[in-house]
Formats: sequence, structure tokens, C-alpha cells
Amino acid sequence: MDTFVSELQKLVSFKDTTGAGDIVLIASRDPQMVVYALVTKIEPDRSRKESWWNVTMQILAVPPREVVWTLREPQFTGREIFSFGGIEHFMKAIRFQSASGSSPPPAAESKKKSGPSAARLRVIK
Repeated sequence: MDTFVSELQKLVSFKDTTGAGDIVLIASRDPQMVVYALVTKIEPDRSRKESWWNVTMQILAVPPREVVWTLREPQFTGREIFSFGGIEHFMKAIRFQSASGSSPPPAAESKKKSGPSAARLRVIK
């Protein structure tokens, strides 16, 4: 899966953060496939102690399908490959290029910050 992800990173411009409204690329090992999804919501999973998030997405297929995956931040931001039922997955938000063909400068994106890492949410009991 590492080789597959490495090849994807040569072809696609990825963001370092993932938040509601982002389009993510999801890659699966078996079967080997790539799909896109729209992230609609990221909320803390209150049934777990810490660091887990319910990521609600619309899989961009016909018909669109809503899914909710419970993931840690490194998993839904592409820093970590994860598995469901023994099948490896990779997920990361895509940086789309503007009409002029250039993507926003990295400094502009770091100021934007969205999602759990920017908010520094913490579950307090």
C-alpha cells in the first residue's frame, strides 16, 4: 500500500488538513481502487476516551452514498494508512488548482486551518 500511496502523491496535490467541505481521495488495497468523497461533518466520537472522530462523507458515486467512519486524525489526514476488516485504506484531502492553474501558496493554507487539529478540541469528562 505504501508504494500505491507514493504513486498517488506524485499525481495528486494533497492538503495537510481535512475539514468539512473538503473532497478526499480514498484508496483501498483489495480491491485496489480509488474513490472520491465529500466530507460533510467531523465530530468527536464521544463513546471513546479520546482522539477518535466520526467522519461523515458522501461517496461521490452514482448514487451518492453517505458513510460514517470512525478514525483518528492521522488516518483521515493521510499521515497513517489504516485498515477495516484487514483491508488497508488511505484517505487525504485534495488541493484543487485554481482556474489560473496554480494552487494556493502553502502559507495561505496554513492560515486557513480547519478541522480538529486547528480547533484543538478536547473531550472533557
